[in-house]
Amino acid sequence: MSSVAATPPAERRLPRITRPAGLLLGVAVLVLLVGLSAAVGTRSIPLGEVLDHLRADDGSQDAAVVRDLRIPRTLVGIAVGVALGLSGALMQAITRNPLADPGILGVQAGASAAVVVAIGFLGVSDPSGYVWFAFAGAALASVAVYALGSMGRGGATPVRLALAGTATYAALSAFIEGVTLLDPVAFDDFRFWRVGSLAGRDLDVLAQVGPFLLAGTLLALGLARSLNAIALGDETGRALGANLGRTRILAAVAITLLCGAATAAAGPIAFVGLTIPHVARAITGPDQRWVFPYCVLLGPILILAADVLGRVVVRPGELQVGIVTALVGAPVFIALVRRTRIAQL
Repeated sequence: MSSVAATPPAERRLPRITRPAGLLLGVAVLVLLVGLSAAVGTRSIPLGEVLDHLRADDGSQDAAVVRDLRIPRTLVGIAVGVALGLSGALMQAITRNPLADPGILGVQAGASAAVVVAIGFLGVSDPSGYVWFAFAGAALASVAVYALGSMGRGGATPVRLALAGTATYAALSAFIEGVTLLDPVAFDDFRFWRVGSLAGRDLDVLAQVGPFLLAGTLLALGLARSLNAIALGDETGRALGANLGRTRILAAVAITLLCGAATAAAGPIAFVGLTIPHVARAITGPDQRWVFPYCVLLGPILILAADVLGRVVVRPGELQVGIVTALVGAPVFIALVRRTRIAQL
């Protein structure tokens, strides 16, 4: 493929040393947040003791808190952050819409609708039981959106996919509200999941969604060069050898795998998929080969930072991570829009 597709002109203005140095800094921040996530909570544990408990289980209550609760929760948070950050960047790239987020394909609405069915009609009450329902709902919603967007001449264009996703989201949202209003018990169980939380998530949840997250991540990273070509326009993309139809189908599959698995694991979490790609592009420029790796780091950083903050601000209680990301993400996104012009994708 041409070097023009691989390296967009706007990206050349950025110093090359900035990008790898930024990745190293991101790794350092993420390691720090992992330590804080294991140490901070209703029961604070010094970092030195956290490391001791990880090396050996002495049977103490602190060891049980670290090994059985906080480390699994932290690992799930990292996985969810990677999935949401990367799926947001992929969504914005494939639709060429800087305001798109993973919900635009109806993925989160499909997952939520399936969880409502599981709770209201099948009696599922364990959050670990929601996982497969949520993932199946996300997949079915994505297939429906792509089928609707592909109807007629011209196939699945970014505008058609966005419109089909918006219509699907509206229909599924009406269904969700109807079921939860008619069944108060379902509403009580569903509202805790819907707000987005890492509390109570263990390694079983990660094992269930992990293969899908890994497959979606590898698929997304492999599409970076083709997406660079498509960003120059459909005609130019074809001239540079990009297969538009195949790239969009594979991108839709990756978004479904990533966002579906993340939503299944932790519930719908807002603003991560919308904000993180903008932060990444502000650092790297528009080259997806750098935007995607940055999203892989910045997504978990935001999720873990929000989770730790939620444990501190209302101690001894806890503010769910989905609430914190909305409270933090909205002002950050507004600041980005005000300080810099949103790049056209």
